[in-house]
Amino acid sequence: MSYTVKLIVGTIGTALLLIFVGELSRSISSGFAGFWGGFPFMAIGILVCCMALYDYWDECIRKK
Repeated sequence: MSYTVKLIVGTIGTALLLIFVGELSRSISSGFAGFWGGFPFMAIGILVCCMALYDYWDECIRKK
């Protein structure tokens, strides 16, 4: 794929993943589980989002 296509598709995919995980974490923490009940998922979600951003940078932005 060309650099531009990788950049656009990677941005859309990463943004959708970050929005989904962030909103799921917010929903769990503000709902029945409460903050401390949703905290483990939030911590795992932050780790997953960081890994997704690193993979996006590694695959789409960094020149090899």
